[in-house]
Amino acid sequence: PVQVRGPRSGEVLVRMTAAGVCHSDLHVLNGDWPFDHRIALGHEGAGIVEAVGENVDLEPGDQVVLSWYAPCGRCAACVEGKSWLCAESGAITNGLPDGSTPMSADDGEEVRPYLGLGTFSEYALVPRSAVVKIPNAVPAPVAALIGCSITTGIGAVLNTADVRAGQTAVVVGTGGVGQAIILGLKLAGASRIIAVDLSEDRLEIAKQLGATGAFLGSDPDVVARVREAAGGLGVDFAFDAIGVPKVTEGMPAYVKSGGAVVLVGMPARDAEATIKPWQLIVTGQRILGCNYGSSRPQVDFAKIARLYLSGQLPLDLMVGELIPQDRAVEAVHALKQPAGKRKVVDFTAV
Repeated sequence: PVQVRGPRSGEVLVRMTAAGVCHSDLHVLNGDWPFDHRIALGHEGAGIVEAVGENVDLEPGDQVVLSWYAPCGRCAACVEGKSWLCAESGAITNGLPDGSTPMSADDGEEVRPYLGLGTFSEYALVPRSAVVKIPNAVPAPVAALIGCSITTGIGAVLNTADVRAGQTAVVVGTGGVGQAIILGLKLAGASRIIAVDLSEDRLEIAKQLGATGAFLGSDPDVVARVREAAGGLGVDFAFDAIGVPKVTEGMPAYVKSGGAVVLVGMPARDAEATIKPWQLIVTGQRILGCNYGSSRPQVDFAKIARLYLSGQLPLDLMVGELIPQDRAVEAVHALKQPAGKRKVVDFTAV
């Protein structure tokens, strides 16, 4: 068992109610993102405030969503209002802002919470900057997904790409982030939303979420089919929600002149993809990097919650099987064969 200490000044102890099973945890298990310390996995979650330290404006009983990239508030990026680019976040070292960890094992050795959260544990001890209060009316599984995949996907559309009504897009990879991108495109008023995936099951889900067209990525003519479905010239935006270099290299082929590729899916740390500069120059295409949906969690989590409660974002459609805590790691491994909607750890399940 892992022990979590109580909160000190500026800290919040959260009793987890739900945690999403996200592909980033699989990157850790696969060794794509290697660490030299023991880690408590999980970085996408929601819970109830259990206790607070001094100088914290929250109360026990508040429902909160956890942000896996708690900003320092002091670095150049934070000062510019770009907290998603924070250079001093404790998440970088899988710990608190001061570099320490609030977790320890029975043998006395430290355990570090993944990205500063460790949401597969029953309790998370986090800085105030990692906690966003949302209405209790938001179901815990939806609240958990707001903490990562939903905010990343919707932010990629509204913040990074700034998609406008009437524009067109293709989403390559329709897992959790890709599904959120589709919902974001629908919210933005995109006229054509085209999904590409290797899973027929996920393509059906994409259509339920608002995709106007869906094609198998294994089709050798998939690029031509997408361009035709977008009116013949290509799309305004192509979202890479996978992060596999071979896929990334092929993304510009979907985009019309003046359009943009948005890289959202996370690759292995040392992954490389080849681009053709001549093509980008003569077509005016752009490549945009997107970390955490270019979002400010303290603003965007609450906004997404309001849009959900107003009926404008049907986020329930993304929630799949609810599983007990002891199946979390098994569910992460199952992501190697992607299918269906998002699995969510339900801490009330037995």
